[in-house]
Amino acid sequence: MNSEELVFGVNPVKEALSGHRDVFELFVQNSATDHRIESILKKAHERAVPVHRRDREVLTKLCSSSHHQGVALRVAPFSYTEIEELVSMEGDGFLLLLDGIQDPHNLGALIRTAACAGATGVIIPKDRACGITSTVEKSSAGAVETIPVARVTNICNALEYLKREGYWVYGLAGEAGTSIYSTKFSGNIVLVVGNEGEGIRQLVQKQCDVLMAIPHYGGVGSLNASVAGGIALFEVANKRSK
Repeated sequence: MNSEELVFGVNPVKEALSGHRDVFELFVQNSATDHRIESILKKAHERAVPVHRRDREVLTKLCSSSHHQGVALRVAPFSYTEIEELVSMEGDGFLLLLDGIQDPHNLGALIRTAACAGATGVIIPKDRACGITSTVEKSSAGAVETIPVARVTNICNALEYLKREGYWVYGLAGEAGTSIYSTKFSGNIVLVVGNEGEGIRQLVQKQCDVLMAIPHYGGVGSLNASVAGGIALFEVANKRSK
């Protein structure tokens, strides 16, 4: 396992500098001078992080991406939370469980939306799914630093555990006969979103207390996983707030 990772992009770097991970060194493009960069440099100074100026081409090679926005930060590997820690948080829990999301951009978008919707944590599987990578961090605009993410070996076992701890499990399934808009949400909630191609697996569906669908009013037959998850997250958030 690598002892260091590279985070790049203005928001991911800024959030990482504000977070709890160890940070080792900051790389800044020679020509980068706007107020966002100045804010990052200030945070780096406060944490006594060494700063290195580099040409844009060098940063692009370092990040293996041209979308670094002039900054990159070498940090300790992402630290996953234990599922027991998510359950032990005060107040009603609101967890997003992702059954096999494989596209890092979708994962990053879902984590960011979960954070914005007030979810208390995100759960992802260890196998046959995307983990937290630099691309995920960039796609989440740094939100992975603001919401705990747990990684579990077995999704079904995790859901059984959460149900024993008093959680109700709601699965998003396009073929379900119940509309998400007619579903009531209260107490401890797990929202399950499936992968990009097949949705929630059958074994996981059997663990859901309620299966629900987002009604379609025309156009194509299905929504992108991150879009569907975003609609569902805010529908849950809206009803919980009432």
